[in-house]
Amino acid sequence: MHPAIFVGGFVFLGALFGLQNWITEHTWGYKVNLALLLRAWTVQYFIWGVMCWLVWFWLGRAIQDAGVKWMLTRLIPLSAIVSLGEEMIWALCFPHMPAGMHLTYWQRMLFELDGEIIDNFLIFWLVIFLFRGVDYYQRYREKEGAAAQLSVQLAQAQIRALRMQLNPHFLFNTMNSISSMMRINVPAADLMLEQLSSLLRITLERGETQLISLSDEMEFMEMYLALQDRRFSGRVRQEVHVDPALHDALVPAMLFQPLVENAYSHGLSRLDRDGVLTLEVGRERGRLKVVIANSGIGLNPARRKDGQGTGVGIANVKNRLRLHYGAQQSFSMYEAGANKVQVTITFPLQFSANPTPTLTGYGA
Repeated sequence: MHPAIFVGGFVFLGALFGLQNWITEHTWGYKVNLALLLRAWTVQYFIWGVMCWLVWFWLGRAIQDAGVKWMLTRLIPLSAIVSLGEEMIWALCFPHMPAGMHLTYWQRMLFELDGEIIDNFLIFWLVIFLFRGVDYYQRYREKEGAAAQLSVQLAQAQIRALRMQLNPHFLFNTMNSISSMMRINVPAADLMLEQLSSLLRITLERGETQLISLSDEMEFMEMYLALQDRRFSGRVRQEVHVDPALHDALVPAMLFQPLVENAYSHGLSRLDRDGVLTLEVGRERGRLKVVIANSGIGLNPARRKDGQGTGVGIANVKNRLRLHYGAQQSFSMYEAGANKVQVTITFPLQFSANPTPTLTGYGA
């Protein structure tokens, strides 16, 4: 509580009371010197401001922590002392009494004290309650800040756990694919191992970074799509379309890979014909929109051969979106047509503070 602000507030309040007093006197037909009236009120409240700030300076913490007994035994005597001291200083500052009154200093002080003792006690206790209110507000804000910080830390821990869940899940599925490829095409399996090594290197270099640029995410996805293309021997036509203006947009790391993996595992791998996978990233009303669609057997559980759901990946993506963006994100998965499944995601559009050089290479 800076003294200039505290005392200045008292002086401003005194000026308002002085102006109100002058308006009242003027309304009733009395001629009162406005400058003198304002000076009297502002000086009186300046004295109050200084004395109350000194009380805050010396006893602020004690007042904030005090119980009822301490306030009654300490502050009631203090209120009498402060009231008396204010009137003593006031009598020194304004020695002139109304015409016809000739009083000594002590008589003037007692005269003022008699007329304002109730007001003085009221001002003092209002200031004490102000001190208590400031303390309650500060403690409330501190608790609110601590709760918010704990909430953020919890969300970050949950996101880290989800990321850690993705890595072994992704690695297991990819190694399983390579194992299958080893039986039919050893050179292709060897190349897939090299591609997997590159993907793991990128994942390790990112560490625990949660939000990355869209260009970095697409670099990872291009390698992953190349690995899947080799696994399916080109039977899946991959179409990728990314708005170049969103090159530096921030997205959760490994956001697309679980969705594409789900499209392959539960849709494209079930086909006995060539399939299509599309990945589109664009802007929609100030939000980033991601659409991933694939041909396949649809979402009807009765049509699934193994009765499996969408697995860990989809639940992971939903949870991370919720933790990152709360209610500002949306996730939907639906059948967009005969034997076509589409996932649509939207979330707030944010850009990286450190733009990276523009790359080319996104396309069908």
